[in-house]
Amino acid sequence: MPNYQAPGIYIIEEPNVSNTLMMAGTSTTAFAGIAPAKGNVVNQAIACNNWAEFCKTFVTEDSKSTDLSNAIFSFFNNGGSRCYVVNIGDKGTIAGDARDRSGLCAFETIDEIAIVVAPGYIDAISQDALITHCENLGDRVAILDAPEEVSNIDSLKELNTITEKESGKSIEGTTSKKPNIKESGARPRNSDNGYAAFYYPWFKGRDALQPTNIVNIPPSGAMAGIYGRTDVTRGVHKAPANEIVRGALGLCYNVSRAEQGELNKKGVNVIRLFPDGCRVWGARTLASESSEWRYISVRRTCNMIKESIEEGTRRYVFEPNDIGTWNSIERDIRSFLMRVWRDGALLGTTPEQAFFVKCDAETNPAEVRDAGELVTLIGIAPVKPAEFVIFRIGQKSDESESTSE
Repeated sequence: MPNYQAPGIYIIEEPNVSNTLMMAGTSTTAFAGIAPAKGNVVNQAIACNNWAEFCKTFVTEDSKSTDLSNAIFSFFNNGGSRCYVVNIGDKGTIAGDARDRSGLCAFETIDEIAIVVAPGYIDAISQDALITHCENLGDRVAILDAPEEVSNIDSLKELNTITEKESGKSIEGTTSKKPNIKESGARPRNSDNGYAAFYYPWFKGRDALQPTNIVNIPPSGAMAGIYGRTDVTRGVHKAPANEIVRGALGLCYNVSRAEQGELNKKGVNVIRLFPDGCRVWGARTLASESSEWRYISVRRTCNMIKESIEEGTRRYVFEPNDIGTWNSIERDIRSFLMRVWRDGALLGTTPEQAFFVKCDAETNPAEVRDAGELVTLIGIAPVKPAEFVIFRIGQKSDESESTSE
């Protein structure tokens, strides 16, 4: 309490008690791979806001393009605006090592990352590392590439697994295990909660560093850019599909409608060639077909909401666990979800149909408060894409004919 002694007028600045939750970013992308200048800045996460910044750090005059550089060029060309790049060099791995924060581990402390990509890495170990990274952190999704060449399209529906055979002998002549890895199938493992999406095929485009050359480019970089472009123009709740792939001059394989029907069931998002260009014609995750997380827009919308609430309510940590704090938290989250609903990300004609928030004595009984916990229950109804648009057409009989008397 201030100590007022002399009569007079005292002016006190009061802080604003209202707390507006801001929507977390959804399009910052993390890229891991081999840079054109392989020895430049290895295993450090470098922020790049445009193509020129990437070239300044990872390209030299005699550099030749890699899958990483072509994918990052496609990212910015398709609407991407900010990314982090880790050059793993010749001897590094995508998974990296937590002890020295190499590979994907270099991204773990960067909260703004929402998408993770390793362009051109189609082996089971690398793709499992990408999915596991996103599942463990829970605030980002992985975009995975199919192989550049697929001899049998049915292999995209089969799980990519590895087998190890015993081969070779040690110097002493005793038999030892020497990895002889074989891979079967081309589809990454499932992510039950939808933290990964899988795209096929690669597309043909201009080489990022030698524009006169036409090369095959992995789709993951362009897709990350399309995610960002869709977020800006429509919102994160809009499925990043039925969008033109800028810079795509053709596809490495033209998938037919019948082939896509089978691939779609397995969560393979196909890029199709239409008269007006190459379009993304799939919006599924690697969750099962019956899962509530089977659409990438639903997963990313929930990620945005989780991240926004976590960042916006951090101010309440160590506040008194009483009705005043409960009411403030409920008010702040309700106000935020109201804006999300008005943006069209939640389904319902009224806010009550779209979401609920509950933070009171019922969710915070004495035993919960004694444990130092404050519990808020939140329920949302995210919109889902109209994946199948069906028109029912029938013949109408002519009722205008006059009947004979």
